Amino acid sequence: MPTDTVTDLGACALGRALQRRELSSRELMQAYLDRIARLNPAVNALVGLRPADELLREADARDAERARGEPCGPLHGFPLAIKDLSPVAGMVTTMGSPLLRQFRPDHDSAMVARMKAAGAVLIGRSNVPEFGLGSHTYNPVYGITRNAWDPARSAGGSSGGAAAALALRLQPVADGSDMMGSLRNPAAWHNLFGLRPSAGRVPYDPHAGDAFVAQLGTEGPMGRSVADVALLLSVQAGRHDGQPLSIAAGGSAFAPPLDPRAAGLRIGWLGDLDGYLAMEPGIVPLCEAALRRFEGAGARVEPLALSWPADEVWQTWLTWRRFLVAGTLGPFGADPKRYAQLKPEAQWEYDQGQGLTGPQIHAASSARTRFYRHLLALFERFDLLALPSAQVWPFPAEWHWPRAIAGRTMDTYHRWMEVVIYATLAGLPAISVPAGFDDRGLPMGLQLIGRPQADRALLDAAAAYEAVIGDWLARRPALALPQRG
Repeated sequence: MPTDTVTDLGACALGRALQRRELSSRELMQAYLDRIARLNPAVNALVGLRPADELLREADARDAERARGEPCGPLHGFPLAIKDLSPVAGMVTTMGSPLLRQFRPDHDSAMVARMKAAGAVLIGRSNVPEFGLGSHTYNPVYGITRNAWDPARSAGGSSGGAAAALALRLQPVADGSDMMGSLRNPAAWHNLFGLRPSAGRVPYDPHAGDAFVAQLGTEGPMGRSVADVALLLSVQAGRHDGQPLSIAAGGSAFAPPLDPRAAGLRIGWLGDLDGYLAMEPGIVPLCEAALRRFEGAGARVEPLALSWPADEVWQTWLTWRRFLVAGTLGPFGADPKRYAQLKPEAQWEYDQGQGLTGPQIHAASSARTRFYRHLLALFERFDLLALPSAQVWPFPAEWHWPRAIAGRTMDTYHRWMEVVIYATLAGLPAISVPAGFDDRGLPMGLQLIGRPQADRALLDAAAAYEAVIGDWLARRPALALPQRG
């Protein structure tokens, strides 16, 4: 099977080809290694790559296991690069920081352990912003990751390396994490599907210092199809006793096939929150046109007001984020020499967190609870809530962050991603689905937000949407087109 044919297979199709022995793990690994060597230098999506001879030996071992009739998981033989925020035993985990350039954890995160147990061969890392801060992937360790659709532009973040690699078919499916849209924004900018699961659906690192309070971020899957996303979630999800707030339901509930039904779905379209959110031209109309396709399949879309002070949500978000990020950065910020090596945005987050009081944090927690209950009331009328996945189109890769949107100044380094905080604060599942392209050929995404813990219903709805946008999904970045000759 030609290299580009092999790497063009989605994760579900790839699993079937391996199971039927139409393809060996060695052939698969070699195809991906060839493609990575050819295309990765243009975008710098995958970093910390392991030597090819080691990877081929591991692929041979996977083939031998299959030949012996040993149980094979759904990722058996898949070459995958883990996002460089999640611990992998013995593998350098820099988090994009020079302070961790040589750090090798002694354990796997729960998600990584499950992906390994499912048969994945870990080939290296997908690139991230420093400590995952900011939706633009660049750092002083590995450099900038560029957008697969236009390498002059940002890949988004913090799962930017994962998205660019996936769009260029450098891996069949990708893991990521999402606190402030980090699975949704890069997926939107790469014509992909990126799922932020419900809080607790995918347990975090069981060795993390806090298992009760840090519930804004979550790990999850990204794919070129909804079925591929569901396949990876079926591996990642499930209870872990080391994470007391993890959800008991096992991952098998998410395994394909899905049930793509659009008829009767009620969707509340929040748009730009009646002008509150600054949006670059073209984004809102593009998302509205995408929703009309959904209506054509039987869904009902109704404009909806948030009916909650949006600035109060933002202030609640700022307190929570400052509190959690400052705590994470504590060991580095408290040491003047280490503090000096943090990027300015990380220093700002650390500094902002130092003045927080217990009553302020308690008030933010109460406000978050009230906002969650408000969204619950909206779900009495709607099955899904919808918003754009980003407020700007992919911007020049040399920028650190957009200073203004449509003439409105951004007062923080992350204000330009405010559109993603609503699902995060409420702990709701949200998926970014492709919404189409602008006249420059740049992709954009649409967020679909589901009811609490209704991840499977959200995936079914996303699959119904996917069925009406096949022409978009057939498009490929110029770099990803098959070689000629």
